[in-house]
Amino acid sequence: MSQILVGSTADADQLLHRIQLSAKRAHDWIAAQSGDPLDMLKSMKFQPVGFHPVEDRALNVVEQINQTWTYYVAATAAKQLLELHPDVGGFHLAPGAHASRELDIMSDAPGVVGAETFAAVDPRNNRKLFLDLQKMAARTERHRYVFFMSPLYPDAGRQVRLERDGVEVWSLPF
Repeated sequence: MSQILVGSTADADQLLHRIQLSAKRAHDWIAAQSGDPLDMLKSMKFQPVGFHPVEDRALNVVEQINQTWTYYVAATAAKQLLELHPDVGGFHLAPGAHASRELDIMSDAPGVVGAETFAAVDPRNNRKLFLDLQKMAARTERHRYVFFMSPLYPDAGRQVRLERDGVEVWSLPF
């Protein structure tokens, strides 16, 4: 699944539910483990004992963690964008490095809304916020956003002090 159309908050909620079910599968696998803790961690890192958050396929648990938060942030951002832009026909989500679209989120109506999304301990890590702002500043969409989730920003909302070049920055609930 290279992209997902979220046309309503119900669509976003359904996607978030799929992510939750995937997390439960990994949780159940971890809960059933016994024996050498290093063997368990080795399996989590190197074996396909985890699950993709929205596709029915195996991953290692470390990759599941990364993909889970990538999709979770994109789905949550789409819900926010549906409130801000209810008239654009929904949003195509294609989060992650292997996605089929230029941006993590693009409005169904071309050229209206574009967004990049990520989850990080600190949005400054690996210059992620800086690089996403730079990318979005060069875009031509009428409304440009960066959405992120971080424990350093536990309250959701617009982060005006982080904005530049006409790109809105929003933190999502942690």
